[in-house]
Amino acid sequence: MSDYLSNKRICVTGGAGFLGKVVCKNLRDRGVADVFVPRSDEFDLTQTESVERMYDTAKPDIVIHLAAEVGGIGANNKRPGRFFYANLAMGLHLIEEARRREVSKFVQVGTVCAYPKHCEVPFREADFWAGYPEETNAPYGVAKRTLSTMLEAYRSEYAFNGIYLVPVNLYGPEDNFDLESSHVIPAMIRKFCSAREERQSTVELWGTGIVSREFLFVEDAAEAIVSATVLHNDSKPINLGTAREITIADLAELLAEMCGFVGDIVWDATKPDGQPRRSLDITRASELLGWQPKVDLEDGLRRTISWWEEFGAKSVKSEELCPSA
Repeated sequence: MSDYLSNKRICVTGGAGFLGKVVCKNLRDRGVADVFVPRSDEFDLTQTESVERMYDTAKPDIVIHLAAEVGGIGANNKRPGRFFYANLAMGLHLIEEARRREVSKFVQVGTVCAYPKHCEVPFREADFWAGYPEETNAPYGVAKRTLSTMLEAYRSEYAFNGIYLVPVNLYGPEDNFDLESSHVIPAMIRKFCSAREERQSTVELWGTGIVSREFLFVEDAAEAIVSATVLHNDSKPINLGTAREITIADLAELLAEMCGFVGDIVWDATKPDGQPRRSLDITRASELLGWQPKVDLEDGLRRTISWWEEFGAKSVKSEELCPSA
């Protein structure tokens, strides 16, 4: 594996982000010396000319496309148009320019949000197009799903080596803990830890808690992405998950206990739940990549909470004390 990667120039879009930083570390640990990370303030990947300039600068052999505009249910409700445009435009321009420049492999990381709303559980790759995604994140999901078809079409017409990976919800240290845009785990951790510190008697959460989700630790996701970069050469989707489904209510109870919150959890049923169930069949990843997740949910949550309390919460308090810093 390391021999294949060691002499490659690899561009990781979104490489400065939550997942991207872990993917870049994984690549460097495997001996990759030339990892290029385009920054958003220099390269607007929704624009053709900026993408061309990125390729001129990076001259990559391989592109791992992680960059995305994404958020939780609230963020998706507020910015559906932007999420559709930005995510489709980035992939569209990056794939076409990679084809033109004969990049040896393009790794597109998609989203579990692309699966149909009422997909049979566990979700199998064969059902990827079996219905419309859940409405609250459909624009984002459809944009990402479309790129899987683009890669299949480019492989058929141009013999372009693009692969497509579908991770379930990710979490871990250095996740986005902004309550306006974060996903469920970091949002809950922040709320429960803050409530404990402020001795609040209740914490309010969105929805009913009856829907289910599956969560993959960021280091496991990075390992799968890099393994697929080396081993996989087909544009059919590959699911990346844990095959462990948990209701949001059970997750909330688990996190409240782990964060030391002893008050009541209040559910705001006027807010949307999102997709009814979400869990992936990861047979293909096991068979084709020899990959299995290593970090169980409880251990991953402990590590995430520890990071938030040691670094994240202190950073937020510092910003509140010195807002102009």
